Amino acid sequence: MRLATVAQYGLLLGGLLLAPTTGFAVEDGFTPLTDGKTMAGWKINETPASWKLEEGAFVANGERSHLFYDNPGKPFKNFELRVDVWTEPGSNGGIYFHTKYQDTGWPKYGFESQVNNTGGDPRKTASIYAVKDTNEPPAKDGEWFTETIIVQGNRVITKINDKVIIDYTEPAGTKAGSDFTRVVDEGTFALQAHDPGSTVKYKNIRVKRLD
Repeated sequence: MRLATVAQYGLLLGGLLLAPTTGFAVEDGFTPLTDGKTMAGWKINETPASWKLEEGAFVANGERSHLFYDNPGKPFKNFELRVDVWTEPGSNGGIYFHTKYQDTGWPKYGFESQVNNTGGDPRKTASIYAVKDTNEPPAKDGEWFTETIIVQGNRVITKINDKVIIDYTEPAGTKAGSDFTRVVDEGTFALQAHDPGSTVKYKNIRVKRLD
């Protein structure tokens, strides 16, 4: 790669690309979904006051609200999503995938990869909420960790700091229903502000589409 090309797209450091718009380290093949400076490309529902931007991170604290990626392209079906996350003690949050924008309420579509290390909910970080859960927190409050979601076909894997936490394969014939049954499909992403007692930070959000 010529030096001019490297300068144009960022600095290659140990296999990571420093995205010129965000200043965050983005792995080769990934696309940043935030610019680190604004909320451009994202849409807040029901309680805008629950969100702010602080040092390049989306900070969730307040009444229930969800921040949806306003995807201008085709829906995300098979992908690897990585999000750097920080939780304050007792906080609850989440990262939704295969979802779609809605004005109010908990997202009806898609799945939630839980963010909850020490909150009251027994479903802990990286659980595929109410589908396949872990009751042991794989991360700690008060420090940054990377939550990864990989979807390929009917298989969903979640990781924390590259360690596999959940490996779920959707059974053949699974259909969506009124009993919280979710199905692997396609859609966009959303971040969760759960309640006024929870503070969760999300930054360096990047994604790679998979075949």
